[in-house]
Amino acid sequence: MNEYVLGIDIGSGSVKLTLLSREGKIAGVSGAEYPTYYPSVGWSEQDPEDWCTAFRAALHTLLTEAGIGKEEIRALALDAATHTAVLLDEDRKPIRHAILWTDQRSVSEVAYLKETVPELIKAQVLNTPTTVWTLPQFLWLKAHEPEVWAKIRHVLFAKDYLRFRLTGTLETDNIEAMGSMFYDAVNERWSEELMAVGEVDPRWLPKVLQPEDVAGTVTKEAAEEFGLQEGTKVLVGTTDTVMEMVAAGSVKQGNGTVKLATAGRICVITDRPIDSPFVFNYRHVVRGLWYPGTATASCANSYRWYRDALGRDDYETLNRGAEEIPVGSDGLMFHPYINGELTPYNDPLLKGSYTGISTRHTTAHFTRATLEGVAFSLKDCFLTAQALGMKMNRVRIIGGGAKGALWRQIVADILGLSMEKTKVDDSSFGTAMLAAVGIGWFPSYEAITEKCIEISSVTDPVPENVEKYAALFARYKKIHDVLAPVYSGQI
Repeated sequence: MNEYVLGIDIGSGSVKLTLLSREGKIAGVSGAEYPTYYPSVGWSEQDPEDWCTAFRAALHTLLTEAGIGKEEIRALALDAATHTAVLLDEDRKPIRHAILWTDQRSVSEVAYLKETVPELIKAQVLNTPTTVWTLPQFLWLKAHEPEVWAKIRHVLFAKDYLRFRLTGTLETDNIEAMGSMFYDAVNERWSEELMAVGEVDPRWLPKVLQPEDVAGTVTKEAAEEFGLQEGTKVLVGTTDTVMEMVAAGSVKQGNGTVKLATAGRICVITDRPIDSPFVFNYRHVVRGLWYPGTATASCANSYRWYRDALGRDDYETLNRGAEEIPVGSDGLMFHPYINGELTPYNDPLLKGSYTGISTRHTTAHFTRATLEGVAFSLKDCFLTAQALGMKMNRVRIIGGGAKGALWRQIVADILGLSMEKTKVDDSSFGTAMLAAVGIGWFPSYEAITEKCIEISSVTDPVPENVEKYAALFARYKKIHDVLAPVYSGQI
């Protein structure tokens, strides 16, 4: 009988699964979508039960299409986006929808934290408050939904909730815990001081384990519900970004990734956190390493919003039109601040814009301008990282947006970087590798990435385009500087 491990990613709009053989070969992939809810302007939420429904459907598809028996899966692990808290009542049932990291409702609470406990947060969390973190979201909930707050008995995070449904156990990992902003990342413990700031009851919080630890096994009830084998090992897992880095083979100091996903990230593996309000610091799954990163709030999310606003079904048609448009989109420029912006502004009040519109501009112009605008925001991230001494000795481009050759080329030209693309870079692939390491199939992340990862292409910057985009980036910055006071209400 063959043996496999399963990686499960709870993504921004779908669950994705990757089945990995003991020999390090992908044996199957599948996915299933679920909705995001926007109950008010700037809010974004998901129903935890939707993740479970999607996982059940995706698993059935995977096993059917791969011709794999559930008893052949030896272990599974999960990942998801950080900061997505799931609140459970005394019966361990979700009380409300989970607030996503893209949610902007906690602006006032962020300001309060910056005014009252900035040094405490900096010393223990090694990060700066923004609306993505759980602590300001909790302050908002306590003030605006006291009936919900009164019912909380357990706090998990997205991947932890699905794992709880599989094993009946309550835990999280040390990297995910950092995303709460009430975890002491230096001493690796829940912070009594920050829990007090948020009035978080320590009895609500799960025990903290390492990502490769076995949390439990699939229960009889879960086996019947989801179609798994009872007794299958379930590992703790961790956050999607570090799993994407593993999937890209970024497991050594100096390895860097440029991520074109819902958000855009530039991460560099270091041996320490980076002291900057514009950097997100997290530990790597490789002990002793970190993956600090800069971020733009709306990357592939901008392109998806644009596609949906046009009422189009596919990106390929849009890309073909944009390929015919010259560098700079004939003066049309897009700023991708549709969910505010992170690096280098940490400004939730910024809004997206197209500027320089004229009668000569077609849909193809708007498409290319959208791709270029996101790449300019990534240049903001890149320059910030560079200024902080975050040097990359090798760069790999990852994420759904990286599938398009045009967008890869635009990003390479604007950043002035040569970038490798791996054949597979989904976080569920990295999480399957985590499971294989966790149960002893491979001795290290370095060993499994050397075995499993293939390079599919290399994108080199075009010198002529690099020069043109450098001038356009200066204009991009000036437009931000002019419009930012408008959005903040200063003028």
